[in-house]
Amino acid sequence: MRLYDLIRSNKNLVYIDALTDTSYGVNEFHQSLAIDHKKAVVFLYTDNMIGSVEVFLNFLQSDFTVTLLSPQLDIQFKLELEQLYLPYYIYDPTRTAIDGFEQYAASARIQLFKNLSEPDYPVNEEIKLLLSTSGTTGSPKFVKLSEENLVQNAYSILEFLPISETDVTPLNVPVIFVYGLSIFTSNSIAGGKIICTNRDILQKAFWEDFEQYQCTSIGGVPYVYEMLNRIGFFKKEYPSLKYMTQTGGILNHTLVQVLAEHCKKHTTKFFVMYGQTEAAGRMAYLPHEDLFTKNTSIGIPIKNGSFEIDPESNELIYLGPNIFGGYAKRLEDLDSFTHSDRLQTGDVGKKDEEGYYYIIGRIKRIVKLFGTRMNLDEIELILKNAMGGETFVCMGIEDKSVMVLHLNEELTANQVKSVLKEKLNLHPSMVKVKFVESVPLTPNGKIDYSTAIQLID
Repeated sequence: MRLYDLIRSNKNLVYIDALTDTSYGVNEFHQSLAIDHKKAVVFLYTDNMIGSVEVFLNFLQSDFTVTLLSPQLDIQFKLELEQLYLPYYIYDPTRTAIDGFEQYAASARIQLFKNLSEPDYPVNEEIKLLLSTSGTTGSPKFVKLSEENLVQNAYSILEFLPISETDVTPLNVPVIFVYGLSIFTSNSIAGGKIICTNRDILQKAFWEDFEQYQCTSIGGVPYVYEMLNRIGFFKKEYPSLKYMTQTGGILNHTLVQVLAEHCKKHTTKFFVMYGQTEAAGRMAYLPHEDLFTKNTSIGIPIKNGSFEIDPESNELIYLGPNIFGGYAKRLEDLDSFTHSDRLQTGDVGKKDEEGYYYIIGRIKRIVKLFGTRMNLDEIELILKNAMGGETFVCMGIEDKSVMVLHLNEELTANQVKSVLKEKLNLHPSMVKVKFVESVPLTPNGKIDYSTAIQLID
């Protein structure tokens, strides 16, 4: 069955425009745009607003291969990608004209751009969605996902998340990223109301909407929950909040304790999840009742999925039906979809005696300090646990030292160096510490290490 058919069969589904407080039933978006139907690529520069949702649903029900991109991409990146992949249609509310395209009124509300040359090229029938893993760099590398990938991912999420027809879900994670996409698809299939909004979860306006619509869930990466903790979110009560989800990294012990106590007090559930774009989203989840006892674990594999650990590199290998069909780096790569039952995650993992899995760090986040291998993600977690859940960003400097960025003006360099000396036997001369007022983030809320490295002076 197609993903769109599963969404449309949800008779309770309503999309709400948070800006105008206008509601739309899913059938109001069924074939609401006058578009051609053929197997070609379309580029959708989408946010989480109602217009983007309508456009996405229309192309999801079509024969097109849908590419989800950030409207905030640099214009030069956009033009280069469009020249490379020759999209048949483009949706981009940030532009009024595109060379080689005509502006096309697909409906009274939606304007598209249609390629004047109507390009014709082979696209494999199985490729339904193209997603970037970079987000803002304009990389031509996309993950090729099929209907089967998307449906299997949605089904697996519905196995463990308590999504019901009475749920009210805010789209607070960008849909262009696989985490936000999985929130959108799973709740569109089985949920009730979906609040379409671009408001950030750390903004007051988001929480005003949250209370107005009585939202039942939120999602976020570790940094989001660290910031919510800093502003006292977990000291308040939100009666409508039923559960929270998290992916994109490891939570520190202090924050897990705060979350577990908050959930116990307010009968709220917290689900740690683990996934990658190449698996169409989720690969593992931590049952909420295990939050206290398995607090740094990614949990257990999703239904129909499993893990192996490479005996030589300790890399975590995922096996399941939601594994992607390869990468596309150019137009010619779209004529194939390669089925695989194994995904090399790039993460270093381990399994405990009860079958729960843990991520120790990324293979590429390894530095050698005077011949000793150090995992930068592990160093960050050690500091977070030792310093009461503070935010730390660690980077290697030419395999000679570790740079630690932090957000607490009262924290001294000696305190940081002392922890690393005690825990890892790192000599203080090998550690550089710097206070910064903020750390750069990617659009999906993860630490942007490529930009953070520029803060080193």
